[in-house]
Amino acid sequence: MSASSSTQAPQQELVSLRRDGAIAIVTLQRPDVLNCLSFETLVQLRAHVATLARDEQLRVVIFTGAGDRAFCAGADLKERKTMPVEKVPLFVNHIRSAFDEIEALPMPTIAAMNGVAFGGGVELALACDLRVLGSNAQLGLTEVTLAIIPGAGGTQRLPRLIGKARAKELILTGRKIAPQYALEIGLANYVAGPGEVMEVALQWAEEIASNGPVAVRAAKAAIDHGCELPLKDGLVLENRCYERVIPTRDRLEALAAFAEKRKPVYEGR
Repeated sequence: MSASSSTQAPQQELVSLRRDGAIAIVTLQRPDVLNCLSFETLVQLRAHVATLARDEQLRVVIFTGAGDRAFCAGADLKERKTMPVEKVPLFVNHIRSAFDEIEALPMPTIAAMNGVAFGGGVELALACDLRVLGSNAQLGLTEVTLAIIPGAGGTQRLPRLIGKARAKELILTGRKIAPQYALEIGLANYVAGPGEVMEVALQWAEEIASNGPVAVRAAKAAIDHGCELPLKDGLVLENRCYERVIPTRDRLEALAAFAEKRKPVYEGR
C-alpha cells in the first residue's frame, strides 16, 4: 500500500472556533443544510465547548451559524431517518449533553441567531445566556409536528425563561414565530436589522468583556444557580459569589481607576 493511499482524508470542519481577543465565536458550518445538527457536528461542538470551559482568559462566547439563512434548523432529519431506533435515545442524549455543557460554561454566552431556528436550534439558543435575533429569523419548537417532543432541554428551559403558559403555547402548537413576538415574550433580548446580528452580538460581547471578568462570572453563577432556589437560599448563594470578588486585584484596580478618573484595566485576577 502506498503512503498516499494510506493517508486519511482530513476531517470536515462542521463547527469552527475563532478567537478575537477575549471573545470566542463558535460557528456551525453547514449552511447548505441550514446548519442542522448531525452526530459528528455535535462531537465537534462538544470538543470546542470543552476547550472553552478550561480557558480562564476567555470572557464571552458567541454561538452562531454560517450563512444568512439559518442559525440552526435542529437535528439532521436525514441522518435521523436512517438511524436504528435503538440509537435515537443515544443521539438525543448527545444533543442534550452538548447544550448542558454550553449552559454550564462559566463565562457569558450569546446566541447570534442569523436566520431560522427550529427544534434543537431553539434549544441551543435557550442554553445561551442572551439571544440576539436577526429581523429575518423565524423560531419554533416544532417537535410535536413530527410526533416527538423537545428532548434537549426545551420543555424545561423555555418555561423558566418565558413562563409556563407561553411555553405551552409554543411547544403544544409547534408554532413558528417571528422575531418581534419572540422579543415581546422574552425569548429574545434584541432584534437586529438585516445583516447586523453579528455586529450587535459583538458589541454586546465587548461591553461584557470590558467589565471585571471574575465579577461577570460570579454574577452569572449567582443568577444561574440561585434563581430556582428559595429566596433565602438564593441570597446566601449571592453572598458566596460576592465573596469571590473581594480579594481580587480587579476590585482594587476598579477603585484606583475611579479615584484617578480613568478606565480600569482588568486582568481577571
